[in-house]
Amino acid sequence: MTTSARPIGIFDSGIGGLTVANAIKNLLPNESFIYFGDTAHLPYGDKSPESIRHYAARIASFLIEKKCKAIVIACNTASAHAFKTVQDVCGPKIPVINVVDPVARYTSENYREGKIGVIGTKGTIQSRIYVNRIEKLNKKLKVLSNATPLLAPMIEEGYFNNSISQTIINSYLSKPSFKGIDALILGCTHYPLIKKEVEVFYKKKIEIIDSAKVVAQAVQQELQEKKIINTTSENGDYQFFISDFTESFEKSTKIFFKEKIELKEARIWD
Repeated sequence: MTTSARPIGIFDSGIGGLTVANAIKNLLPNESFIYFGDTAHLPYGDKSPESIRHYAARIASFLIEKKCKAIVIACNTASAHAFKTVQDVCGPKIPVINVVDPVARYTSENYREGKIGVIGTKGTIQSRIYVNRIEKLNKKLKVLSNATPLLAPMIEEGYFNNSISQTIINSYLSKPSFKGIDALILGCTHYPLIKKEVEVFYKKKIEIIDSAKVVAQAVQQELQEKKIINTTSENGDYQFFISDFTESFEKSTKIFFKEKIELKEARIWD
């Protein structure tokens, strides 16, 4: 198998990263990918950085064993704490794309000055990764971040696009620190599913930056630069692995990937 025909490896702590996988599928239909959801250890948002690095290293090794040509860390918390670890595991020949840097670049290039809001898990927000990356790239931008820990479990349970979810979202976004922001980054891969509700709160007056689409574009650019993009006319093949299987989890995957998928259990921790 040529390098360009090999799959892309994508991983997350659970199923939130399927929004990134779906965006990659839509933008790059010729590409195959292998998705790994570490459901045995979710959520990563309340785990220690050391634990996250340990999990990420083992998952990256699993994806390399599956002959993946590139690795996408489809989790903001893992991107914040384990990007360098995954790069070390992959070595110089396998590119690693995280979900933070593409969004930071996009924001710094599209907003010359002003205030940018970020919402995400406690782990992502406490790491200050968006604040540090964006303000380093563009010193005229002020980044304001708020942890929104109820949103990811709410979305996984299917509670969105209803009055309950809108009330919770409105409560988070009404915090005084977010007053007058020029754009809002959805700093969790679950959050593209509530983008419409966030737009309702802001009455579509500011840009809601969807990390899944931005990351898919970054993956396309990386594959082109490395000359490993798949140029065949055939549709890609997709495989989905999780570290702990439940039927309810399998049902929830359709919410994130927009179609029914078959999950395989891979006990890489045994």
